[in-house]
Amino acid sequence: MRLLMVCAACVLLSACGDPPAMPLTEEQRLALRPADARLATLYDGSCKACHTVKASLAPLAGDRTVWDLRWEQGEPALLEATIQGKGGMPAGGQCFECTPEDLQALIRFMAGREDER
Repeated sequence: MRLLMVCAACVLLSACGDPPAMPLTEEQRLALRPADARLATLYDGSCKACHTVKASLAPLAGDRTVWDLRWEQGEPALLEATIQGKGGMPAGGQCFECTPEDLQALIRFMAGREDER
């Protein structure tokens, strides 16, 4: 009986993790910019045009509700899709100045995972 109670308590406590991700408001989304000045310039010149506009169908910057599903594919798959282009996104996101490292940093930023390494 005691073991059953301990197991039940563990199950209940495991549900107390991080709250589910919430989409950002349009104002929050438009205000997002990478902290690094160079990345911010690249983001403003390429990514922002689609990744802040709902109608583009691109995953919106900072919206973990959509990025978390993509993140599960792994960073290498996301980077490869960005380099090759996918759906309506042209190869490299039309960021002609972006290196693969830049693209990886921009993906991390838009996915809300810039602190993960």
